[in-house]
Amino acid sequence: MRVDVLGVAFDNVTMDEALNRAEVLLEQEGAHLVVTPNPEIVQRANKDAELAKIIGRADLVIPDGVGVIYAAKILGRPLKERVPGVDFGTGLMKRMAKTGKRLFLLGAAPGVAEQAAVNLRAAYPGLAVCGTHDGYFQEDGPVIDAIREARADVVFVCLGVPKQEKWMAAHGEAAGAKLYIGMGGALDVFAGKVARAPEKFQKLGLEWLYRLMKEPSRIGRMSKLPLFLVSAVGARIRGK
Repeated sequence: MRVDVLGVAFDNVTMDEALNRAEVLLEQEGAHLVVTPNPEIVQRANKDAELAKIIGRADLVIPDGVGVIYAAKILGRPLKERVPGVDFGTGLMKRMAKTGKRLFLLGAAPGVAEQAAVNLRAAYPGLAVCGTHDGYFQEDGPVIDAIREARADVVFVCLGVPKQEKWMAAHGEAAGAKLYIGMGGALDVFAGKVARAPEKFQKLGLEWLYRLMKEPSRIGRMSKLPLFLVSAVGARIRGK
């Protein structure tokens, strides 16, 4: 069952339920998309019809941002829990290390995906990272060929929104993998270039505050969260 939060319908799942669903998709034919909207992406989808259409057709839509969880509560249709994209990817890799599924890393600056691959192989013995490609490509063909030749089952697509969602929708079938997950800046985290917030911040849903403390220049983006929640209040009052 999906829950509408300001125009974007989210799967109402726990982390374990989302991972179980991903494993089911990996056994099905065709290319399947997982998207991880936060409040900023929801707002963007309301202005970008193509992005909204892709999210609406995705096989799994998980609530990455705590603001989505707050907004769902305000709207009177709460989601079970937040499912952060990085944690979802981590959980999936743990399962893939046991099942032999193959992972391709796409995105970030040159050298980042390669370092992420080294770190992930060490962190999850048995994980098959079958290929990498940076996000600074001009032609799609060589990237599609690389994924297909690597016989990837899963691709972490870290090109930023909305490029990653549009790339997955346009080229997923041609690249031959079963599961494509839009994960934004996750490769920087996996490569050790960007640190996750301490666990206490994560548990309190305050990762955004930690990131703001580390990167004050993000204040413009972070200021959109209160407006997002105000929009949810307005929608509740209007009965939407």
